[in-house]
Amino acid sequence: MTTMTPTTPRATPQEPAGKPLGRPFGSSRLTSRGVANAVVLIAALYTMLPTVWLLLASTKNADALFGSDILSLSDFSFVSNLSDLFAMDGGLYREWYLNSLLYAVVGALVGSLISVSAGYAFDKYEFRHKEKLFGLVLTGVMVPQTVLALPLYLVASGIGLVNTFWAVFIPVLFNPFGVYLARILSNGYVPNEVLEASRVDGAGELQTYVRVSLRMLGPGFVTVFLFQLTAIWNNFFLPMVMLSDQHLYPLSLGLYTWNSSATVSPEYYPLVVIGSLLAVVPLIVAFITLQRYWKSGLTAGSVK
Repeated sequence: MTTMTPTTPRATPQEPAGKPLGRPFGSSRLTSRGVANAVVLIAALYTMLPTVWLLLASTKNADALFGSDILSLSDFSFVSNLSDLFAMDGGLYREWYLNSLLYAVVGALVGSLISVSAGYAFDKYEFRHKEKLFGLVLTGVMVPQTVLALPLYLVASGIGLVNTFWAVFIPVLFNPFGVYLARILSNGYVPNEVLEASRVDGAGELQTYVRVSLRMLGPGFVTVFLFQLTAIWNNFFLPMVMLSDQHLYPLSLGLYTWNSSATVSPEYYPLVVIGSLLAVVPLIVAFITLQRYWKSGLTAGSVK
């Protein structure tokens, strides 16, 4: 009969208090940060690749554009391409650019004001069939814009607006997604206590909205504005359906027309490339200029 004696457990070195076992403290954090930075860098490079190609291709003439020397510094034709761009077809590109600015900037400003006001009303007021009406707004978010192009054309044709500025401008003023986003932003940026305080001070509803709520909704307004600016600037199908006069075309439709003509007249190819490069400039400027408003907390300290 054997007797079993308990074994003494082997002593293990103790880790200093406050530090985890295994890898040195902070190494996993540094590793994950490095991986995250690498992923962001790769994504940024991938996103910038088309813009870099446009920048390089815009400096080439038609022959070099279809060759293998896009990365070469020879045959630098940026100035001549720019001159030809604004001279082609009697300066149509200049008109397209102004049309796009008018459609996008003015349309985004007015449309954002409508969306923010509607979202604010859905958030702060109680009225009959409120949630049912908001359900219709959500339904509009799920409907693709291309599906609405033909009904909008029939409506515009019935009231005589086809092939006019208003046929493209009026439909872009109403954005269901902007209303949905504005309601969420209103709930987060505008405390009800501030509105009650304004009403106690004797301000009316419109005065409260303009002087108090709209200022607090500044970051939300900028967010909706940038979404609508991008959507209207890239709008293509609606102008193609509504417009037949080239002098009313936006940039997207005008460059498409030139690109279609380039199969017969190859001299249009460099103009389409440099025209596309100039077309992204307003969006870049808008995002760089307005991005600081996204991070500003206008309601910080408003409620004590």
